[in-house]
Order: sequence, then C-alpha cells, then structure tokens
Amino acid sequence: MSVWMVRARAPSFIIPITTLRIGNGNRDVKGLRLPLLSNKSWQFQLQLELQQRNKEKKKRQNVTISYTKSSSGGDSASAALELEVNEIRESCKMWKWKGQYSINYLVSSTPNSHPNSPPLLLVHGFGASIPHWRRNIGTLAKSYTVYAIDLLGFGASDKPAGYSYTMEAWAQLILDFLDEVVQKPTVLIGNSVGSLACVIAASESSQTLVRGLVLLNCAGGMNNKAIVDDWRIKLLLSLLWFIDFLLKQRPIASAIFERVKQRETLRNILLSIYANKESVDETLVEIIRELANEEGALDAFVSIVTGPPGPNPVQLMPSISIPVLVLWGDEDPFTPLDGPVSKYFSSLPSKLSNVKLIVLEGVGHFPHDDRPELVHEKLLPWLAETFNF
Repeated sequence: MSVWMVRARAPSFIIPITTLRIGNGNRDVKGLRLPLLSNKSWQFQLQLELQQRNKEKKKRQNVTISYTKSSSGGDSASAALELEVNEIRESCKMWKWKGQYSINYLVSSTPNSHPNSPPLLLVHGFGASIPHWRRNIGTLAKSYTVYAIDLLGFGASDKPAGYSYTMEAWAQLILDFLDEVVQKPTVLIGNSVGSLACVIAASESSQTLVRGLVLLNCAGGMNNKAIVDDWRIKLLLSLLWFIDFLLKQRPIASAIFERVKQRETLRNILLSIYANKESVDETLVEIIRELANEEGALDAFVSIVTGPPGPNPVQLMPSISIPVLVLWGDEDPFTPLDGPVSKYFSSLPSKLSNVKLIVLEGVGHFPHDDRPELVHEKLLPWLAETFNF
C-alpha cells in the first residue's frame, strides 16, 4: 500500500490517495485487493504490529508536559506556559448537550484572574481538541477565566454514529454552552473551522452571550468545497468531488484513514502546516494520533470532509458589531494570504471599525500552537485595551 500526497494552495490541502499494489496470488478482503500471505507471514506481521503498538503505548505513557515555559521561545513577558496533557485531561468535565450528547470541556483560572474581565472560550480546529491549547491555557488563565471545549465529533466529546456534522450545529453547541455553563458574556477564540463556528455563533447571538471574537486563520467553510471562487480550487474541484465519492466507500475510507493516522504520516502533515518546526514535537503528534484512534473518529472524519461546507464568513461578518481581532499566520498552506478568505479578512479593517487584523510573520495554520508567545504578545494587550480592565 502506498500513499500519494496531493497539495494545492489557496487553500491548499493534503489528501492521501490510497493505491493497492496487485501482484500474483491476490485475494479480495472486504472489497479490497490485498496480498495473499502465508500463515507464517501473517504471524510475523502480527508480531511486528504488536511490538509497534507496545512501543507506542510506552511513548504515550511517557508523554507529560510540565507547567513551564514553552520550547517555542519568547521573552519572560510573553512566553507561553505549557500544561501537562495528563493534567488537562484529568481536569476536564462533561456537559450534556441537548440531553443526549456528552461534551468534554475544561475551565481554568487563577486567584489573579481579574474579576471584571470577560471569560474566554477556546474552540479548536479540525482534527484537534482541548490539549491543542496546552501552550495557551496557562498564560491566559493568569488574567482570565478560560474555558476550552471539544466540539462534537472531536476529542473526548461524543461521536454519535450516523451523525451529520455541520457548521451550524457546532455554532449552536457553542451558544448553548455559553448559556448553560459559562453564563456570562464571553470572548470566543477559535482556530480554523473553530473560528468559523465562532463567527456563526456571534452572528446568531446578542452581546448577552458573545462579547468579542478572536479569529486565528479562520476557515472559509467546513471543508475545501466552500472555496470555489479561487482558480486553484476550481482546477481541483472535480478531484475534491471524486475524493468525496471514495470516502463514502467504507473500505476505502478506512484504508485511507488508517494510513493517515500513522505516526510518520501525521508528523509529515503537521510539519507542512507548521512554520515553526520545533513546535511539531512528539506530544503534538501523539495528541492528534490518539484522537484519530477514538471510536467514531473515522465516521466523523468522513462526515466532515464530505458534508456541506456551511455558511461563508463573507456573508456573516458585516452583521457582527462586537470587537473582532483577526490573527493570520503568513505561512499557512491551508488559508494562505493570497487566498480569497484571507484577502476578504484583510479588507475588513478599512470597512468595519470593530475589526482589527494582524499578520503574524513566520506562522502557519495553527498560530496559537505554532508560535504561542507571538499570539499572546498580540492578543493580551488587545483584550486588556478592548475590555478596559
């Protein structure tokens, strides 16, 4: 089995296309053509697989992150504090959404948190979860009460069988969480599709729930089919629809997903998304890989990639009057600076007085994790100045 990686810009994407090598003596297994191996060969491969899994289990057990300065650097004023992944997981709670879905969340604060400061809600992007904010929670919690949430379909939140994921559902989840759990006007901080979910939520709520927005490399939709006004996507649109067709074939989707979640494949994908390669450490790879191994992760992946892209931020932003800070990494291969989404957001400060845009140099698609100290350097003064405390 081999994998081809297809990459395109504005927005670019990485798609694993699985090809199966067919030789003499092949047989069908669940509709796929796979090599026929002898019993000894199967036993040998099984042994290797078990050994590999034991090694990976030991690595997971050894993954701990101390509450210290992030390895990504930064001066003492803006350096990120990094929480232990185990500490994050042990501190999480469960909230029942709509009386049936368990949603994982974290709340963190310190005695120094300013009583008049608004709470913050961190909303992750595609394929991520609460621990993806491990380099931000400690720093932000010094001045704010910080909430972080696993969206339905990700992390430790439920992944219901047969669920059709939409941007609108995630936005409603955020609003219900603010209403039932936080119960105070909140600043939403989102990354990628998490940013778009925050935009939708803000456009549908009043300031009694959402007090401000921070968008980190906001996505144009739940998947690439949302961006059809860019010549590079138009060129590949037929390929995207073909990939959708392949992913709806369960054996093919399973084979692709199994390949994608291999450690080295994930590492290579992350290295292509992060500008600061030092941030792609063993812990990050393990965080993403463990999520992919969760029951229901494959179904969520297929539903999100093949589902409707959802509302476009171009349609929503003009209706939002609350303060908005847009932070954009200039080395993002998914939503690059010369793409339609970032071009639109770049035009907003001259049209909307409530929007401020800052381009972050040498930063990829996940600014908060790529260069957390730089994000804090821009975010913290904006929060303090905007909300006057």
